[in-house]
Amino acid sequence: MTDLTDPRYSAMNNPPPRRSLAARILEQEDLNFLLTNRLPRALLTRFMGWFSKIENPLVARASIGIWRLFADLDLSEARRSHFRSMHDCFTRELKPGSRPIDDDPAVLSSPCDAIVGACGPLAGTTALQAKGAPYPLIDLLGNEALVESCRDGSYVTLRLKSSMYHRFHAPADLRVEHVTYLSGDTWNVNPAALKRVDRLYCKNERAVIRARLAGSNALLTLVPVAAILVASIRLHWLDVLLHLRYRGPGEIPSDAVFGKGQEMGWFEHGSTIIVFVPKGFELCPGVAEGSPIKMGQALLRRTGDSSARQEKAPPPEGGRA
Repeated sequence: MTDLTDPRYSAMNNPPPRRSLAARILEQEDLNFLLTNRLPRALLTRFMGWFSKIENPLVARASIGIWRLFADLDLSEARRSHFRSMHDCFTRELKPGSRPIDDDPAVLSSPCDAIVGACGPLAGTTALQAKGAPYPLIDLLGNEALVESCRDGSYVTLRLKSSMYHRFHAPADLRVEHVTYLSGDTWNVNPAALKRVDRLYCKNERAVIRARLAGSNALLTLVPVAAILVASIRLHWLDVLLHLRYRGPGEIPSDAVFGKGQEMGWFEHGSTIIVFVPKGFELCPGVAEGSPIKMGQALLRRTGDSSARQEKAPPPEGGRA
């Protein structure tokens, strides 16, 4: 009798899906960088924002079909099987129970589905964009007091591929205190661009979300970074959509409470979220550069040495973009 649990049987009868020709072409780094960055990025992003919202069944099916040529799009976990538009598919919800949330109170769960990028302890107030490519936190966060609250802490870069679930959730019980919106460019955030564009995250459009963890009072900083074809970030507690044409205030005081795993917002397409925590946290086992992670899985864990220290709220003024 055949043992269906035998890995050899599984590999023989469930071979990995074949990559499309288009996807294989885009895996060539130089060509990928040329095709996804040496373009009028802002104009293309605005066009995609308009086009993706066209609610027409034929346009939606054709757009999603073309999307599948370039990405490993899997809609089996989507709550709905039919979509009004490509945007509707980008921002899809999942079936209930698709993403169990780690319930350990000492653990911060991943806010999103992602491929883990650069991560680990900060070198003072410097993080890595990619191997050999450091960037100062002041260039990303734009606020010196907030940067100091992160000093010698830890960080994790989470890259959302275009085919992934695009909504992001609270890593712990927390209260959002402030949002800083920083307009910028729309470079692609894939590995090819990260190797070639210095301080890319610091140049792209982004939001800096300052939150305070329940119980410990430690500051958690989430930085959703937009990219080409994205440049639009929805935060549920704000009544505005943050995008390239946003002309409202850059400093937005907030008072929004979220439970662990509760949805906080979404991107209009794949992009990046960078998570910063102060001293007193470490990466959970299995979290390493290049590893996949699902929303709700363990990301960072309190070590107990200083996670409960009192952090003063950084003033919003005086920062620089």
